[in-house]
Amino acid sequence: MTSSAQTYTYLRPSAVYSTAEGRRVALETSGGATPAGQEAHPRFFRGFLTHPQVAAAGLLCVADIAAARYYQMQLDYSWDPVVTGDGDRLRFESFSACCGVYARLDMLGEALDGDDIGHGTTNVDVNIPLQDALARVGASDPLRLEVGPDEMTVTTFEGPVVEKKVPLPGRWLRGFAETQVIASAFDLRAELPAAEAVGFLRALPRPSTTRGASKAVRWVVPAGRSLRATTRPVPGAVCLPGPERLTALTRVLRHATGLRIYGPAVTAGSGPVASAWEIGLPGMRLTLTLSPDTTRGFSGEGSVLDALAADESADDADLVSVLLAWDPAVDIADLAAQSGLTPQRVRAALTRLGTAGRIGYDTAEAAYFHRELPYDTGQAERDNPRLRAARALVEAGAVRLDGETAIVTVGDHSHRVRSTGGRLSCTCRWWAEYRGGRGPCKHALAVRIARRAATPCTSTTAQDNTDTATGATR
Repeated sequence: MTSSAQTYTYLRPSAVYSTAEGRRVALETSGGATPAGQEAHPRFFRGFLTHPQVAAAGLLCVADIAAARYYQMQLDYSWDPVVTGDGDRLRFESFSACCGVYARLDMLGEALDGDDIGHGTTNVDVNIPLQDALARVGASDPLRLEVGPDEMTVTTFEGPVVEKKVPLPGRWLRGFAETQVIASAFDLRAELPAAEAVGFLRALPRPSTTRGASKAVRWVVPAGRSLRATTRPVPGAVCLPGPERLTALTRVLRHATGLRIYGPAVTAGSGPVASAWEIGLPGMRLTLTLSPDTTRGFSGEGSVLDALAADESADDADLVSVLLAWDPAVDIADLAAQSGLTPQRVRAALTRLGTAGRIGYDTAEAAYFHRELPYDTGQAERDNPRLRAARALVEAGAVRLDGETAIVTVGDHSHRVRSTGGRLSCTCRWWAEYRGGRGPCKHALAVRIARRAATPCTSTTAQDNTDTATGATR
C-alpha cells in the first residue's frame, strides 16, 4: 500500500478557552486553498454556535471516525479532519483508518451566528485535550467558534508552532474519489422520526475489541415509521453492512431530529452495497457512509476507473476545474453551458477531479460540492493498479476487438470480454467473484480504452447532444 507523510503545521494547538463572553472553541488550521490561492492558516469563521452542545457532539463524532479502525477493530492514528467553507456552511469530513466509513458534519447557516463564512479547504487540529474539552460542553454554555487563527501577526520565529507528521495512505485519497461517485447513485430510501431513529440505532450491536467487526450483511426495509430487518435484498431495501459501525452516532442521538437513509436501487439478486445514514440535528446534518463490507475500504471499489480511462476526461477536467466556484452545490447544467461539454462529460470531468479530492457529493441535496486538497488529479490514476495494468495491455497489443466481443491475451491465457447493453463482462476470475460490483476488471477496462481509441472523435459541444440531461446530478 503506497503512503506518504503529510505535514500539518498549526500556530498553536486547537483548544477550548474561557472568556468573558463564555467559552471559545479555537480550531487551528493548516495550509489550505482559498479563492485567493494557497494560504498557510486560512480563517473561515468567527462567531457563536447556536446549538453548542450539538455542534460539540458532532465534531467529536467526526474525530471518533478518524481515529477508528473497524476492520480488525482497534484505535489507530488519527488524521486531522478536513474542513471546507462554502460561504453558507462549514463541512467537516473524515475517514476511518480502514477507509470503510466516511463521516461528514455539515454545519448549516442557521447553526452559525457570526462573521461571513469563508471559502476554501484546510485541515483542522482536533487533538485529545480539545476532544476532552468538547465532551464537557453543556447545553446552556455560550460557545464561540473560531475556524482559523484569530490573529495572524503572532506568526513569528519565537511563536508557538505545532507540527504533525501524519502517514496518509494513498487509499485515503482514493476513498474521497470513490465515495462521491458511489453516493451520486444513491436515492432516499427511508426516513424515520427522532424516537424511532434513536430506538433503531440504540438496538444495533456494539463493536467488540476482542474480535473483528461483524461480517454479516444485514438489510432493512421501511416499515411504517420504522425499519424492518430482512435476510436478503428486496426492492426498496437498504444494505446495512457492519452495523456496529453506526454506533459512532451514539454521541449525537439525544439531539437527533430524525434519520434519513440513502442507497442505490437493489433487486433480489443484489450483492452488498454501500449506504449513507444521515442524522438530522438542529441546524446541522451528520452523515456516515458505509462501505459494502467491513473488510472493504472505499479505496478499492473501482467506481472511478471508467472516467479515468477516458482520455478526453483529463482535458475536460482541466477545463471544468477553472470554472469551479466555492458554491454550496455544483451546478452541472451551468458547467455544461460554460464549458460547451455535454452533462455526461462534465460528470466524468468531476469524477476525475474527485480523484484529487476536489469534489464531494451531498446526498441530502443530491448535489456535488467543491473542496480543494493538496493532491494532483493524476495521483489516483498513477496509484491505481488496475488502470495501469489495463493501459499496459493496450500498449502491448493484447486486445483484439471483434464487434461486441473482444479477446484479451495475458501470457498463456485469453479472456473473452462481451458487451451487453453497454456493460462489459469478462471470463476472468475477478469478474466471476465480483460481477462488476467493484468496478471493471483490467481486461474490460483495457477493452474500453481500446474501443475509445478506435472510435472517431465526436463533437464535444452540449448543443450536439440531444440528451435530456438538464443539470440533474444523477
